Amino acid sequence: MKILLLEDEVMLNESICEYLESFGHVVEPFFDGQEAFDAMKQNSYDLFILDINVPQIDGLSLLEQLHALKIHVPTIYISALVDIEDISRAYNLGCYDYLKKPFHLKELALRIDRIVATSKTPNVHLVLSKNYSYDQQHATLFFQQEPQTLTKKQMQIIDLLARNRGLVVDFEQFQEYVWSDTIVDNATIRAEINRLKKILKEDMVVNVRGMGYMIEKP
Repeated sequence: MKILLLEDEVMLNESICEYLESFGHVVEPFFDGQEAFDAMKQNSYDLFILDINVPQIDGLSLLEQLHALKIHVPTIYISALVDIEDISRAYNLGCYDYLKKPFHLKELALRIDRIVATSKTPNVHLVLSKNYSYDQQHATLFFQQEPQTLTKKQMQIIDLLARNRGLVVDFEQFQEYVWSDTIVDNATIRAEINRLKKILKEDMVVNVRGMGYMIEKP
């Protein structure tokens, strides 16, 4: 899953990131509610993990503002707040779970597994162009309903672009999502995307000069 984590305690933030990434999740850490809100508006995520008492925009107000923008993503709150009013407000906002600090990281992982197992994702088959579509659930690219064979990295590139249809994906996002296990330069990322574009039978991956790449919404 691609997870946005909002937690202003540095050590806890780093521990959660390291633990969840060991299970293959991609975690983007934030320490400030405003910065997290800006990222939420620009990018697509599968899950939010939010602390409540954070700088700028608190975690509860953050979800309220997202819902006003019609952005609905499964959310787990992690907080030291034990007041029943705060907990009730969190659930009224539609959060999936509420973990009281301190908690064991394994407990957080189990809550995430439960969301993965029970969440309904009706839009798992995405239309990318006139002839291409992408099955998120099975990570398969189709051309005229025929499955296509791609390398692991090429499929990760398609997955990232498909999840962010209509938005520009910059080189930092490719680095974090596709090359998370190593550091590569922009030229390497560009070369891999160019190889992918040569394989595709339609020019659906658009180069946005000086910014990155995108798949436009059909």
